[in-house]
Amino acid sequence: MSELTLLLLQIGFLLVLWFFVFAVVYSLRADVFGVRVRRMPEAAAPAAPAPRETAPVAPTALTAPSAAAGDPAKKDTVSRIVITSGPKTGLELPLGTEPLTIGRSSESGLVIRDDYTSSHHARLLLWGDQWMLQDLDSTNGTWHDGVRVSAPVEVKIGAPIKVGATTFELRK
Repeated sequence: MSELTLLLLQIGFLLVLWFFVFAVVYSLRADVFGVRVRRMPEAAAPAAPAPRETAPVAPTALTAPSAAAGDPAKKDTVSRIVITSGPKTGLELPLGTEPLTIGRSSESGLVIRDDYTSSHHARLLLWGDQWMLQDLDSTNGTWHDGVRVSAPVEVKIGAPIKVGATTFELRK
């Protein structure tokens, strides 16, 4: 084998090795620092909820206006999350008007410690008077009523939501 061929093989091996190192560093950075969060659009003051015929639009704002905040009649119906399967089966978590982040990170509102849950996996937020579920670019995905969530979707009361190895429901 000529010296030129050997030199080219060494350089090629070195390039592949550095590519692998950068891929590992990028993956660790995404896991440690999280990923960018898509934002929900801010809505104008909700006068009357209009029926939706299309899927929700792509998110563009972190928080959404809550109709329940100023309406005393809506404060009586408190929503809650009930975990139906997984390590925390039976846990009930009341929901206020603030968004609830679900994930493995200790900064999450609902911490789920399993190998199939991302650090910042999903978010539940109140949009008007409807709870919305948003996947935060998780590795294994978020499932609502058996369908993978790719854009924010309205949460049906009692429909199973699966995050990692944990399943829970939204109840009134």
